[in-house]
Amino acid sequence: MVASIENTPSALKTFAENLKRAPIRLRESVFRHDWPDTDRTRSQAVFANFFLHLHSTRIHERTLRFWSTCGMGVGALANFVLLTVTGILLMVYYKPSTDLAYQSIKDITFIVPTGQFIRNIHRWSAHMMVVFVLLHMVRVFYTSAYKSPREFNWLVGMALLVLTLGLSFTGYLLPWDQLAYWAITIGSNIAQSPREVTDAIGVTRFFDPGGLQKRILLGADTVGQEAVTRFYLLHVMVLPLFMIGLIGVHFWRVRKDGGLARPADEPGTPVRLLTGQTVSFAPAPEKTYGLMALVRGKTPQVDRGPEHTITAWPNAFYAEMAVLMATCTICLVLALIADAPLKEIANPGVPENPAKAPWYFLGLQELVSYSAFMGGIGIPTLVLLGLGLIPFLDSEADTGGLWPTSLTHRLLIAGSAFFSAFVVIALLAFTIRFGWLRSWFPHIPQLIIIVLNPGTLLVALFAEFSLCIMNRYNSTRAGAVALFTCFIVAFVILTYVATVHRGPNWSFYWSRSQWPIH
Repeated sequence: MVASIENTPSALKTFAENLKRAPIRLRESVFRHDWPDTDRTRSQAVFANFFLHLHSTRIHERTLRFWSTCGMGVGALANFVLLTVTGILLMVYYKPSTDLAYQSIKDITFIVPTGQFIRNIHRWSAHMMVVFVLLHMVRVFYTSAYKSPREFNWLVGMALLVLTLGLSFTGYLLPWDQLAYWAITIGSNIAQSPREVTDAIGVTRFFDPGGLQKRILLGADTVGQEAVTRFYLLHVMVLPLFMIGLIGVHFWRVRKDGGLARPADEPGTPVRLLTGQTVSFAPAPEKTYGLMALVRGKTPQVDRGPEHTITAWPNAFYAEMAVLMATCTICLVLALIADAPLKEIANPGVPENPAKAPWYFLGLQELVSYSAFMGGIGIPTLVLLGLGLIPFLDSEADTGGLWPTSLTHRLLIAGSAFFSAFVVIALLAFTIRFGWLRSWFPHIPQLIIIVLNPGTLLVALFAEFSLCIMNRYNSTRAGAVALFTCFIVAFVILTYVATVHRGPNWSFYWSRSQWPIH
């Protein structure tokens, strides 16, 4: 007994050895695998990491080709991260009050160290995120990446687009300057636009959905403290929480739907793995293992072996970090050369002329100038409904993942773009030169203006053109491409005209130098 006690190391010695090994044991408790320098440890690095396991352990090599995705999805996520970080920093000094908001923005701009720079980054990240999300949707559509089994993820992407616009719109009011006040006033009037219909049929006294929408949005009949409180709460808490949740669902479904859409590989081709071994893979089974048991049916991964795949670590993460750094670089450069605007403090008694909505709503504002309801509610609802139905109406077999390469497809896109540009420009030129029904018939019923205006005429022409293309090519995909291209081109042209050529009283001017001098 005495001998065993003598051979036992002292507590102090054991304590010293444990203290010496503490850093190593801490690393081992966090990382349960060796340094990722082999295929096995690289896969473990992804599979065992909470943040990285959204990726599968191996990905297809086509996924990393730039033109497969153009990095738009990762770029949009990078902008959201920038917005979150800079938004938190701005919240430290911002005061959501009509009495204090404008002064707090001035303090951030002129007093807080790097405050102007942080605000610039926040503004440019917001604009870039809208652009990236729109371009991401364009890429997904033209590469047919919305087809089975990805229909649900297309709808999730549309919801993310709406949330992105909502985030940017709610943040627009917070500086409480003239630009913000009158932009939100326009937005709230668009929300109230159903009153145009109820007034026309004489039921507003009993049924006023437009007024209800405006009160829900602003908390009052005018833009004031209630609106600032609501917009601030939506901007910093409610919409970001929904955004984070849907981003998680979006990435999760990408993985569960078999990764990014891609064409089928050539079967039976020997592949040289990263280990240097050249192998051929046998056909995959017709059943697949689930988490619980052997299950019937197929998942997107059945009949797909590891051919043409590489480990996600570090290949995918290098590519994603490159997109993140490029996005940050562009944003920082823009923040250095162009400051976020700050006009005079909001004054309800001095309206802006022209009062313009944020740039991504200017195309709608152009249509609203003809009919508030159709331009602000009717046509956007039809567009969103049409986009949501695309994966279910276009059921032609296509694995997706490739940009249109055939001459026929390219001519279809070019022809649709030309048709849309011609129709939109011709209609704008006609209305600018000759006006519309109200100019010719001052007492015409408003219901006729609501039904028959340049916006509804554009939608009808695009729909007819799409049906003609569908019939000519005997293809639902061709009709969808024609319609989608028409709306994208129309959105760009209407946004450009409203941004550059609309001046005081929403009149058309070739340049700002032609605006009347007050």
